[in-house]
Amino acid sequence: MQVAVHIVNAFPDAPGGGNPAGVVLDADALTAAQKLSIARQVGLSETAFVSASQMASVRLEFFTPTRQIAHCGHATIATFSLLRQQGVLGEGRFSKETVDGPRDILLDGDMAFMEQTAPTYTRVDPASELGARIASSLGLLPAQGTGGVAPHVVSTGNAFLLVALPHARALANLRPRQDLVQAISEELDLIGVYAFTTETQRPGHHAGARMFAPRFGIPEEAGTGMAAGPLACLLHDVLGVPDRELLIEQGWLMQPPSPSLIRVVLEREHGRITRLMAGGTGRISRSMVLEV
Repeated sequence: MQVAVHIVNAFPDAPGGGNPAGVVLDADALTAAQKLSIARQVGLSETAFVSASQMASVRLEFFTPTRQIAHCGHATIATFSLLRQQGVLGEGRFSKETVDGPRDILLDGDMAFMEQTAPTYTRVDPASELGARIASSLGLLPAQGTGGVAPHVVSTGNAFLLVALPHARALANLRPRQDLVQAISEELDLIGVYAFTTETQRPGHHAGARMFAPRFGIPEEAGTGMAAGPLACLLHDVLGVPDRELLIEQGWLMQPPSPSLIRVVLEREHGRITRLMAGGTGRISRSMVLEV
């Protein structure tokens, strides 16, 4: 069987930037084993598979080269950008069915936004044994946090460990021990570690980040929509950033750089974040045909 795969760069912040995802349309006839095989052949951090849904606009399944995951931000943006550009969907509100229920999608011009749920926070004491292991996994000394901000496990659908750093130089100099990051990710049931600083490459952005997810076969990722949502919530609720719309840059410090920009819009009721929409643009890079 021949299967067409479109490569779409999600969240590009410069020509050639963004996080590439594979997108397979009309995937109804594919088995889980075939989807995993395709994801391995594509070789990107995630590949999305689109099929018919009885409860949403489309059903989306996400596969890394090693396993299926419940949600993927950049592959969602890539998929709905592709559907918009191919004329399958117009502007407006849509939805995706995932393995744990539906999520809202908004298509607005060339932007695609995906719903994430209200945040949950678990603070990690930097002086604890776990705090020391987190610092060691990133090659940091325990005192190298920023402004007394402790690491936090934050989930808006998927859990990430957010680690603050004092400046962009410290973020650029990170040399994570992937084996230790993976062990902590498995222990805490994380997608990965999202290290960040409020010193950014471009003015007007709220934070710059790097994403490490070796548990899912991803040493570093250029743009992570499902992590930018938790970071925006942490910036707002813990660091006191008052803005309801936050811009998270990522990928600038990779080698080679792949600049990405994720826009997060927070929705609040009675002083609390109730949900958020995270998104950006998507650009079709190329297509390929694989045998499965």
